[in-house]
Amino acid sequence: MSAAPLVIAKNQQKEISVLPGLLNRHGLITGATGTGKTVTLQVMAEKLSSIGVPVFLADVKGDLAGLSQAGQSSEKFEKRLASFSLPMPEFSGYPTIFWDIFGKSGHPLRATISNLGPVLISRILTLNETQQGVLTLVFKAADDEGLLLLDFKDLRSMLQYVGENAKDFAARYGNVSTASIGAIQRSLLRLEQEGGEYFLGEPMLDITDLLRTDNRGRGIIHILAADRLLNTPMLYSTALLWLLAELFERLPEVGDLEKPKLAFFFDEAHLLFDNAPRVLIQRIEQVVRLIRSKGVGVYFVTQNPTDIPDTILGQLGGRVNHALRAFTEKDRLAVRAAARTMRANPEINTETAITELGVGEALLSFLEENGNPGMVERAFILPPASRIGPITGEERRRARENSPLNGVYDQPIDRDSAYEMLERRMIQSAKSSAAAPSKQTAPVSAKSGGSKVNDIVFGTSRRQGVLEAAAKTAVRSATTAATNQALKSIGLKGTGKSVAGSIVRGILGSLLGKR
Repeated sequence: MSAAPLVIAKNQQKEISVLPGLLNRHGLITGATGTGKTVTLQVMAEKLSSIGVPVFLADVKGDLAGLSQAGQSSEKFEKRLASFSLPMPEFSGYPTIFWDIFGKSGHPLRATISNLGPVLISRILTLNETQQGVLTLVFKAADDEGLLLLDFKDLRSMLQYVGENAKDFAARYGNVSTASIGAIQRSLLRLEQEGGEYFLGEPMLDITDLLRTDNRGRGIIHILAADRLLNTPMLYSTALLWLLAELFERLPEVGDLEKPKLAFFFDEAHLLFDNAPRVLIQRIEQVVRLIRSKGVGVYFVTQNPTDIPDTILGQLGGRVNHALRAFTEKDRLAVRAAARTMRANPEINTETAITELGVGEALLSFLEENGNPGMVERAFILPPASRIGPITGEERRRARENSPLNGVYDQPIDRDSAYEMLERRMIQSAKSSAAAPSKQTAPVSAKSGGSKVNDIVFGTSRRQGVLEAAAKTAVRSATTAATNQALKSIGLKGTGKSVAGSIVRGILGSLLGKR
C-alpha cells in the first residue's frame, strides 16, 4: 500500500484522505438531491484516474461528461474556495470514453441474449415466475437444437418456434404454456419500443476494454449516458449488473494490490434492488464480497443508506454522507440509520450533523491502514479540476472521434444464429411440401428432427458454434435454487443439474457452480 493517499475533502483542521490500497473494499456515497453527490463522484473519479485506475460510471444527469474538459475559475468559484479555505485546483480534463446503449451519445454498449441468460432477460422483461420458467425452457430448447441466441430477433424467432411447436416440445420438456409465450412476446414488443433491442446483440463489449490507461498512464474514465436509460430502470440496472458480473467472471484473482484495477460506480443504486428476488440479492452480495479479490472496487451512489440491503451495506468500507432531510418520521428514522453506519467521533453528533450539512459538505469515514473504519469527519469536498456540468454536442463528437475504441463497437454485427437457422428450416420445409404435396411435412422439432438434422445439431459443427459463443459470452453452471424453482413451475423433465448446466449463462455463473 505504498501509493500516496488521495485527498478527497478538507476542513479547518485536516485533509481527509483515502488509501488507494483499500479502494477495492468498496464504498457508499449518499445524500439528498442537490447536496453534492455528483461532484463527490467527479472528484473521486479524477483522483483515481490520476493514479492510473480506470473508472466506470453512469451519468444520469449529463453533468459527469464534464470530466472530459478542463474546468475554469470564476469570481463565484474563487469566493466559495476562499470561504471554506479550499485550494484552487490545477484545471485539467481527463481521458474519457463515452458509452450509450442507444448509440447516440457514445459507443454502443451491447450484450448477447445468450450471455445474459434467462434470469437477467426475465428481469429486463419484468416476467413473473411462471413466465421466467417458460423462458428458461426456450433457452434449453435452443441449446438442444444448436440455435445460438445472440440478438433481439433470435429470441423473438425462438419464442415463435417454440409456441408453434408447443405440443412437440411438451413431449420432451413438459407443458409449454402458449399464454406465457404470448406474454413474453408482448414484453419483448414493449422492450423494443423502449429501445432495449439496441442492448441485445453484437459486437458485445469486451470487458478488458474497460481496463485501459492513456499514454500518460492515467486511467480512462468510462461514462455511460444514462439520462434516457433511466426511463427504463430495469434495463439500466440489469445492464450495470451484467457488467459487474462480467468483471467478476473474466478477471483473474489478484489479491491485495497497491491500487484497484478498476473502480465501478453504480449511481441510482436503489434501482438494482427494487423488486429484485431474494436469490438475485444473494448473488449480488456474493459478487460484492468476492470481487475485491479481482482488484475491483464497487461504489454505490444513492440518496439514503437504507436503499442498500444490510448484507451488502456491511461490506462497504468507505462512506461519504451528504445531507439528508428529516421532514417526516420516516426521514428521521433514515437519518438515525445513516448515522449508525459510520464510526462515531466524540467531537461530532453524527445524527444532528447529517441534517445540517451544506451543499458540498459531507461526513466522511474511510478505512484506516489496518482495515478498521476511520472515525467520521465533517469536511468540504475538494473542487474538481474538470468542468462542473455538461459538455456541448461538438465536444462529445470530437471525444468519440478521438476515442481509442472508435469503430470497434459502432457498427452492429449480424452473425448466422437462431433467426437465420429457423428461416432456412422454414424455407426447406416449404420446398419439401411443394415437392411432395401428398405427404405431411412435420416441423423439425426437438422430438422429430431426424438423424441428419441431429448430426448437424448435435455433431461437431454444433459444438464448435457453441464453444465459439462460449468463449465470448457463456459460462455454464451447476444447478441453482432460482433455476430449479423456475423449471419446477413449468414441470420441466430431467434433473436440475443436467438442465441448469446448459441454460445458466454469464450472470454470476462461477458463483453458482464450476465453470
